[in-house]
Amino acid sequence: MVATVRITWEKLPDDYELDRSPVDNINQPLIAAALTESLDLADKLPPEALVMTNYGICATLDDRIVVKAPDWGYVPSIRVARDEVQRSYTPQLQGDLPIVVMEFLSNTEGDEYSIKPTYPPGKWFFYEQILKVPTYVLFDPQTNAIEVYRLDESKRYKLQPPDSQGRFWIAEMNLFLGIWQGSRENRSGGWLRWWDESGELLLWGTERVAQEQERLAQERDRVERLIAQLRAAGIEPDL
Repeated sequence: MVATVRITWEKLPDDYELDRSPVDNINQPLIAAALTESLDLADKLPPEALVMTNYGICATLDDRIVVKAPDWGYVPSIRVARDEVQRSYTPQLQGDLPIVVMEFLSNTEGDEYSIKPTYPPGKWFFYEQILKVPTYVLFDPQTNAIEVYRLDESKRYKLQPPDSQGRFWIAEMNLFLGIWQGSRENRSGGWLRWWDESGELLLWGTERVAQEQERLAQERDRVERLIAQLRAAGIEPDL
C-alpha cells in the first residue's frame, strides 16, 4: 500500500486549521515536560534539536496533507530558524525525521495502534510507514504499562523486551528509557525517565537542588565534626 502512495514534504499552509482540541489526560503534559527537562539539564538537548509535545508533524500523501501530533517526539536536528516551526514541523523539508515518538494512552479511544493506510492514515501506519520513526513508545500513565517498538529489518515495528532493569535502550539517543515511581508537581505514580549509558538517572531540577542541599549539609557536618575534634584536642580553630 505504501508503494502506491506519493509522499512529499511540504510546508503547512498558513491558513491550515490545526486541531485545537485539548489533550486527553492531565498527566500527558506533565510527563512530556519532565522528559524534556531532564534532557536539557543533562546537556543532552543540542541547540539544533527539536522536542515536540502534542505538536503537529506534517507529510503530504497524494497531495493531501496529513498532520499527526505525538505526545512527545524528538528530532535530532532542524535546518531552519525556530520561528519557522512554531505551528508545525515538516521533516525532510525543515530538518531530520523524528527518531522517537511517544503516545501517552488515556481512557479515550485513539488511533495509536491504527494501521489504517487510507486517508487519513492511523498513527501507527504514519509513524511506521511514512515517517519511518525508529522507536515508537506507548505508555499508559494509569497502569504504568509501557510498550517500546523498534523498526526491524523488514521496516515493521517489533515489540522490544526490557533489560534486567526494566529499561529500554534507545540507540539513537544513547540513553535508556524506563519507568520511575515517585512524585512531581502533585502527581504521584509512574513517570517515564531517562538513564545514561552507565545507568545514572538524568535528574530533574528539583532533584538537582535536593542533591546539592544534601551535599552542602554533609559538608557542613564534616566541618563541624572537625571543629569539635580540634577543640577536644585543645586547639581553637581560626574561623
